[in-house]
Amino acid sequence: MIKKLLPLVLLFVGIGAGVGAGIFLRPVAVGDLAAVDAANDDASKAEEDYQETTDHTEHADGEHEKVGTTEFAKLSNQFVVPIVKGDRVIALVVLALSIEVMAGKTETVFLREPKLRDSFLQILFDHANIGGFEGNFTDAQVLGRLRAALKEVAERDLGKDIARDVLIVEIARQDY
Repeated sequence: MIKKLLPLVLLFVGIGAGVGAGIFLRPVAVGDLAAVDAANDDASKAEEDYQETTDHTEHADGEHEKVGTTEFAKLSNQFVVPIVKGDRVIALVVLALSIEVMAGKTETVFLREPKLRDSFLQILFDHANIGGFEGNFTDAQVLGRLRAALKEVAERDLGKDIARDVLIVEIARQDY
């Protein structure tokens, strides 16, 4: 008896889940678009007000620095770093990096990307050779040292007035 009821129960559960997903994922009705637009306008106004109040920070020496005027330039390809032990590649580390730059300077990053990639690869290879990708390589201190070295190279290659920071957007290790 249960063998005959089980397929029916599963059928009704599947239909109910499908209807529920359809209701939940249905597109916004045209009448609701006005409410969504009003909410977006309110959010934009709040963001503008926030930007006006936080547009400058004052340093100890009295200088003002613009805040919120940066962009992120994501480098086009991932970085692949081999982990070598003896004469064998035992793992690969794959990273995706972005550079925080002053607003309007992303084009400079892309124009100098081959030089940056070469410099970044050298830092990543050095980091791998000293064991930076061994053990708990995602530890905050370990990644902090790597990020600082990458930032130093970015400032050297792009200029301190352009490069603000280097972000490690993705990192993964594949052991063999």
